[in-house]
Parts: sequence; C-alpha cells; structure tokens
Amino acid sequence: MSRRAVITGIGPITCAGIGREALWQGLLDERSPIGLLTRFHEPSFHARCAGQIDDFDPTRWFPPHRLKRLDRYAQLSVASAALAIEDAGLECSKAAPNPRVGVSFGTALGGIANAEDEKQHFLERGPRAVNQTIALQVFGGSGHSNIAIEFGFTGVGTTNSNSCASGPIAVGEALRYIRDGMADVVIAGAAETPLSPLTFGAFDFIKTMSRCSDPTVACRPFDAMRDGFVMGEGAASLVIEEYGHAKRRGARIYAEVLGYALSNDAFHMTTPHPTGEPAIRTMRETLQDARRNPDQIDYINAHASSTRINDTSETQAIHTVFGPHAPRLAVSGTKPYTAHPLGATGAIEIAICCLAMENDWVPPTLNFQTPDPTCDLDIVPNHGREMSIRNVLCNSFGFGGINACVALGKV
Repeated sequence: MSRRAVITGIGPITCAGIGREALWQGLLDERSPIGLLTRFHEPSFHARCAGQIDDFDPTRWFPPHRLKRLDRYAQLSVASAALAIEDAGLECSKAAPNPRVGVSFGTALGGIANAEDEKQHFLERGPRAVNQTIALQVFGGSGHSNIAIEFGFTGVGTTNSNSCASGPIAVGEALRYIRDGMADVVIAGAAETPLSPLTFGAFDFIKTMSRCSDPTVACRPFDAMRDGFVMGEGAASLVIEEYGHAKRRGARIYAEVLGYALSNDAFHMTTPHPTGEPAIRTMRETLQDARRNPDQIDYINAHASSTRINDTSETQAIHTVFGPHAPRLAVSGTKPYTAHPLGATGAIEIAICCLAMENDWVPPTLNFQTPDPTCDLDIVPNHGREMSIRNVLCNSFGFGGINACVALGKV
C-alpha cells in the first residue's frame, strides 16, 4: 500500500448525541435513548419504538432559502459532513473548489420518506401543494451532491445504496480512492431518515422489527429474548485523508483505515446464507487487505441487529474466522445506543469505533439479560470496558445478502 488512508474527523448525528462530544457522552451514559415512536401514529403497526432525533435543528446549518431545497435526508447528510470537517480542522471553501477532495456516501432509501410526505400533499391539496424541488430531493445522490455543493468539493463524488451495508461501503470505497491516487481527502459516510408511515410500515409488514413495548430494552443484541431490530434515523460523516496529507497539516488521527471487503450471499433478501460462507469470507478478506492476523484484532463492532437469525449467524461466522482467539475478543453491538438507521448505521458504528480506539474503552452491548447459547461471545454486557484497542473490525450485513467489513488500526 503506497498510499495510506486515515480518519481525521467524525460527524455523527444520532439519537444518542449530535457531534463527537455528545455521542461520546451518550456512550458513557450506558443507557438506550430509544423511545416510543411519536413522529406519526398508525395503530395497526406492531412496532412501537424508534430512534428519533428530536433535537436536530437544521437552522443551525442552513439559511431559510437553502432549507426549502433540502429534505431531512440531505439536511442530515450536509450537517454531518460539516461536523466532521469542523472536527478535522479541514479548510475548505465553495469560493475555491478543490478537485482533490471527494465525497463517498451511502444510503438505503435516500429521500423516499420525503417523497411519501409530498405524495400525501398531492393527494390532499393537488399538485401546487407539492414542493417544487422534489425532483432534486428524492434520489439518494442528493446527499453527496449537496455536500459537494456546500463545501466546493469537485473531486470524485458517488453514493451507494446497499441497504444496511451502505456506510462501510462508502468508507471502503474512500480507502480505494485514496490508495489509487484519485483523491487526497474524501468525506465518507451515510445518512438515513426512514421514519415515515409507509417506509416504517414496510419493515413492520415483514416482521423484522421488535414488537417490544418497552423502548428502553427493545433493542437487545445477542439476548435470548431479542425479537427484531429497532428502526432509527441518523447520519455520520468521516474525513478520510491520505496519511501524508494529514501529517503535513498536523491533523489529529483517530485511526487508519486498514482494509475493506465486500460480498453477497446470493441466497435470500432477508435471511443470511445458512453456512455463513460469504460473511466469513468478507471478514477474512478484510483481514488480508489490512495485513492483520486474526489474533491481532482486539475488538469487533458487530452488526448485531437484534434479530434472532442474524445475531446467531454472525456469532458462528466470528467463531469460524477467529477460531481459538474468538473467546478472547471483545465483541459488542451498539445499536441499542443508536437504533438502526439502515444505511447510515455502519458509518455511525465506524465513528463509534474511532471514539473507542481514541479512549481505549469498548462500548457495551446494552440490555443484555438472558444468555443465548448460540451467541457465545464476550459481548461486553451492559457496561463498557477499559482496554487497549489497537485493531478493530466493523461488520455490516444488509438486506439482499450484502456483507461489508472495514478494519481500522491505531497509527
């Protein structure tokens, strides 16, 4: 690897906290901020809980004329990028466009929830009631496009839409752009705003979401009583730089992006492959790309979606990849902190890994009460753990059988 990629800024927007410091404090609080869904009311739905972000104020980032053209998905995208750029101390200006800075973004659904709202306006009051810029809002690429416009980034620009694996894929592609010399800096991340009736209901219909009525324990990865994921909204952007570029400007470095791999189960849209072979291969190829042996990994931020099959399948895959080292690994699922904002989740979890590595503290798997013999890992239950963290894996396994894994290491 002639060119190395490092993370120098993080910009999380989650129900556990907005910004680096707030998210870190949210992790230390060791409680789930998930609440009852209040964004809308539909009594026929069985799922009742969600990770809502009620303290996001878009006027902090956008003037009124700009807000008219940005739906919530684009707002979270641009605001998270602004937070990451500020955290990194990166100088940029639309007045001086930079072709060496790019954007690699991800989302599962983009502006679909906003389109759903606008359709309702159309049905109730006719075409004139619809936001006249809706054509510019509904496509997933509006997130990275608006980031580029806001900050003058004229380098590579792309958005992937790969379900729950979108965030790590955005980071992994940023690694490739920097390795290949296509950019010196990439804003990589993902955003999701799925909390609208039809979008939320679509997942309720297929019975993948928790039906627990107590939001404080609805998301419980690896627990024997888990019954599905809890949907949320959120975003996270990361400033990823070529190592020499970061050193020359004296940037703080959270971690190096060491490796990345991607695969597909080619089996089923919602059920993981019975053998787990593609997920196993993805982790192994990530380790190979990172030039790390299994026994060099200290911590895994697991996908740990709190669904019955997926948590068990991921556990088995980790045992296969890490063998005798598996019982010594710290493996936590952090979705009880953030809920599951679909395509944004993996980017948020990479930001969490950066904070964990910076502070040598593994965030816990909250809400663990009843052991499940099929999830026999050291899941760091309920309380965080101080330990040296040199190398980390972050797993994301999405609908469609999409598997992505990113390896991070201390510099």
